Amino acid sequence: MAASGGTPAREDTECILEPLSLPESPGGVAAVEGSPYVPCIFCKECYVLAEQDQLLKHMIIEHKLVIADMKLVADFRRYILYWKKRFAEQPITDFCSVIRTNSEAPLEEQDNYFLLCDVLPEDRLLREQLQQKRLREILEQQQRERYDTSFRSMCMFCDQEFTGNRSVLLNHMAREHAFNIGLPDNIVKCNEFLALLQEKLDNLQCLYCEKVFRDKNTLKDHMRKKQHRRINAKNKEYDKFYIINYLEFGKSWEEVQSEDDRELLDNLEEDWSDWEEHPVCAVCLFCEQQADTTEKLYLHMQKSHGFDFPKIKSEHGLNFYQQVKLVNFIRREIHHCRCYNCQEKFQSKGVLISHMEETKHITFLPARSTWDQPQYYFPTYENDTLLCTLSDSEDLITEDKSEDVPVVSEDISNLKALKQSSVLNQLLCEENKSQEKF
Repeated sequence: MAASGGTPAREDTECILEPLSLPESPGGVAAVEGSPYVPCIFCKECYVLAEQDQLLKHMIIEHKLVIADMKLVADFRRYILYWKKRFAEQPITDFCSVIRTNSEAPLEEQDNYFLLCDVLPEDRLLREQLQQKRLREILEQQQRERYDTSFRSMCMFCDQEFTGNRSVLLNHMAREHAFNIGLPDNIVKCNEFLALLQEKLDNLQCLYCEKVFRDKNTLKDHMRKKQHRRINAKNKEYDKFYIINYLEFGKSWEEVQSEDDRELLDNLEEDWSDWEEHPVCAVCLFCEQQADTTEKLYLHMQKSHGFDFPKIKSEHGLNFYQQVKLVNFIRREIHHCRCYNCQEKFQSKGVLISHMEETKHITFLPARSTWDQPQYYFPTYENDTLLCTLSDSEDLITEDKSEDVPVVSEDISNLKALKQSSVLNQLLCEENKSQEKF
């Protein structure tokens, strides 16, 4: 029995009860398109796609190959596979520049490095093709997301659920919670983007300053009070979710935008030569008539109303500030439908102007103390263009004046007396008196 039972016992130990698996070694170059590994261009070493820097380091140290501007390569894996195939067909010196290090050292201590860059037309064409392919893929994905009606997600701030199109949720967060991550049509990989933001909030991390807080309420108060309901534009983690970052691979949205701004500034500099100043369009003191120059406006006031502003300015020797006060005084009196000479009030501006023209009250000014007041430094109308065109009387300006005008500083030895004589203090007293009357 022992001898006869030996064979079955051996068969029991050698039987296979479950499927076997070969070691998941990435060795070998028979890497298919869907593989998560990227092979070395020269040997059987492979690296995970996320560890591309390790592969580049390996090729520099072990094979003396330097690839320039890898950040400008849109598809790292396809790029490496392409050149692995080409280097197997032709010598590396047909494609790469040779860089000799330690050229003055003995021959045995010298090293030759090989530089692969877009100076080579074939390499430049490959990079452009990969970029165009990546851009097409991203635009196709964005188009699918734009018209996708199966979208379903919760609002990150009020737990309200939204279904249908992604724009419904994004517009809700922008309108109701002042959280704006951009226009829906400028965003790609929206589900992944929202999941990343939600994960940060779940980890009690502020989306803008990225500080971590002890509880959810503290985080919410912080984001609300600091106005941090927005993402940090400097965080490169968000770049892949915006279409602008795929337009020119290797350039961030800031670089693309700065180039656009420079082009705009260049165009503006060119356009300055054709720039024409818009007319002034100042308004008459007594009616709604407008003129594109002060000369036309003064002529209108003289012929239509009998008010000769240049003559009054010259006869009274009005400087710039006195002209400002006079204009503001007349504007205010006309606005209140009150004659600035006899102080009579009327029902409408038209009746007032008729009265002033008939009685000639419009042609001369009241006593200087009536209108030469500090309160009339302030415009009656904030958009009064006439004030911007006033100038000192030419009779008061002497170009050949050689005598310097001394500037006397205020005496601040008695601050109490200075405050009591202040213009602002006078205005406050007048305001208080007018309020007491009412």
